Amino acid sequence: MKQVVQNYKSGELALLDVPVPGCKPDGVLVRTAYSLISTGTELMKVSEAGMSMLGKARSRPDQVAKVVQSVATNGVPATYRKVMGKLDSYTPLGYSLCGVVEQVGAGIDDVKVGDLVACAGNEHALHAELNWVPKNLYAPVPDGLAPRHAAFGTVGSIAMQGVRQGESRLGEVALVIGLGLIGQLVVQLLTASGVRVVGVDPDPARCELAERLGAAACGDPGSTAVENSVAELTGGHGVDQVYLAAGGGSNQPVELAARLCRDRGRVVDIGKCRLDLPWNAYYEKELDVRFSRSYGPGRYDPAYELEGRDYPIGYVRWTERRNLACFLDLVARGSVDVEPLVSHVADFDDAVETYQNLKDGSLKAVAVLFRYPGDTTGAETEAPEVAVPAVRRGGAAVSAPARAAGTPVRLAFIGAGNYATSMLLPHLAQRDGIELSTVVTTTALSAANAQRKFGFGEATTDLDAVLGDKSVDAVFVVTRHSSHAELTRKALLAGKTVFVEKPLALTEDELAGVLAAVEESGNDRLQVGFNRRFSPLLQEARKRFGARTGPASLRYLVNAGQLTQGSWYLQQGTEGSRFAGEGGHFVDTASWLLDADPVSVYAVAPSGNEDLQIVLGYPDGSTATISYVTTGAPGFPKETLDLVADGKVLRLDDFVRASVYGRKRWVSSRLPKARDKGQSAELAAFVKAVRTGGPMPVPLESLVATTAATLAVQAGLAAGTPVTLAGPR
Repeated sequence: MKQVVQNYKSGELALLDVPVPGCKPDGVLVRTAYSLISTGTELMKVSEAGMSMLGKARSRPDQVAKVVQSVATNGVPATYRKVMGKLDSYTPLGYSLCGVVEQVGAGIDDVKVGDLVACAGNEHALHAELNWVPKNLYAPVPDGLAPRHAAFGTVGSIAMQGVRQGESRLGEVALVIGLGLIGQLVVQLLTASGVRVVGVDPDPARCELAERLGAAACGDPGSTAVENSVAELTGGHGVDQVYLAAGGGSNQPVELAARLCRDRGRVVDIGKCRLDLPWNAYYEKELDVRFSRSYGPGRYDPAYELEGRDYPIGYVRWTERRNLACFLDLVARGSVDVEPLVSHVADFDDAVETYQNLKDGSLKAVAVLFRYPGDTTGAETEAPEVAVPAVRRGGAAVSAPARAAGTPVRLAFIGAGNYATSMLLPHLAQRDGIELSTVVTTTALSAANAQRKFGFGEATTDLDAVLGDKSVDAVFVVTRHSSHAELTRKALLAGKTVFVEKPLALTEDELAGVLAAVEESGNDRLQVGFNRRFSPLLQEARKRFGARTGPASLRYLVNAGQLTQGSWYLQQGTEGSRFAGEGGHFVDTASWLLDADPVSVYAVAPSGNEDLQIVLGYPDGSTATISYVTTGAPGFPKETLDLVADGKVLRLDDFVRASVYGRKRWVSSRLPKARDKGQSAELAAFVKAVRTGGPMPVPLESLVATTAATLAVQAGLAAGTPVTLAGPR
């Protein structure tokens, strides 16, 4: 299928061939009939992509701050790969469309194949021939409403949420600053609510359009006509509400709002404009400044948008989906007229030219629609269907196939997110004797990006096709945590050698399921992405430390830091706790240094934060204390480690320096710009095992013991007592 994309680094726009997205549960696959270009938001994104790197940095200071923090935590090379990987990727455009349901996922009963729906979301309602849309981001189109009009649903919801934030009342007067697409819709919604509206825009054509659609008066922000109209309509008191629907870097809108608003009036920001509030003006009138967050309650909440958890109507009357349905109803009943806003309808095949015409100004428009081909036939897609557990290998043992000399190792990737594209694939793409065969993702564009950047032979959303491909030697599972165990289980049963990024499992049942697959298939060719033990610096320090004769004491401080709002790591209901997700790294490192698997776990946590203190006990009396903290200083190193035994001390400082104190002192040279945490060496060891058929880099028993110890942390916290880890039975 085709999709409109943009490369944020170069600014290139393209109509790209990408795989058809799979139809996952709790959503529908929609074939687009019309999609709407947001001439404000999307053109701003298109313009930013054309800026220099310095211009991009100036326009997004929030992202620059994240880069600076990443350099402090991960070093310059890793941060550079991560940033450039994101910049030099195709990103989608679009967030408002109407289309026909082509496939219904499990759990959906409110629509059926063939129904017309309006869809929302900058990850789900894209300018693409097919989109997978979760339940709370679509709404059925009322009978009689034209698809081209229903395509306005999302932008209409944005305007509606702004009006709701203004709490307009019958008979009031409102000022709408900015009469672009959103502003024009705000004018109509206010007028339909019995509010008299004055509009402001420097474009006379837009002012004339707003007056035709119900505004009492409109004019240029610098003219006296606007102030005279406000004075006449309000008896000189000023408007009750101001809606900022303008963009750009001028502070004129917020200054005009203060001048024309009444005492204790309301100012609602809908657009993205400069907000240097003149303190005296806003203070003296005690103006109420409010923000309107996109389509309504539910926006940016993964539980609502992705998991389909609705808010009770008694507590949240108007959600994203209810706003969408309400706007469609208003258009269907004629209370809002979107047809006069349609400046241009372009065939989808002409999408790139249309964007370029909008960008260079040769096409001046309030709203532009893409019209998609009417053919509804297409490729069919299908959705793929605390004791240490014993490691049993039943069934017919799976042996690595004999390889002809010079035959490349063929690798497939399930998932191509940020970690895969910044920390794994760059190392693999540079190695001789490797063929990146297939990349499979749930979203079409991420697969297409990985194919373009790393040279995969094929990009798809069909998992079963990859697992059934006998030419694929090994499968990498680099998806979200909640899917690791099931995907690993399926790949093992398919006879594949598997590299799964940590964690292997989030529950004891998931771990037992993986081991059942090993027993059933006889296939134990499994590696988990515990990369620290492969770090050249840590390996050298361990060698310098030498053998020990007595018990050891190990202290591992992990300064994990706070997560940013919206991070999927915070979705503990589906993705597990943060420590369950990454704690295996630190347990594995401790166990490798102590050359044993833990036999007990004791965990405590201060109330009120996510800090953890974990003590692991080992068979010879050694202990490892892992302090996993989120309340430390961001500038402090992320990982520091001390190992003490037999009169010797090994010290690791965040993978940039290591030292050993004993009869002789050894200190590594400092690596100021790089932190090699072992990914390259880990991948080399894994590929070697695949190529030669030799043992896996880490024994399965160790992988299972580390996973079980990580899971026991949560059980120990709940019980408030140490947890004994029973050995394999």
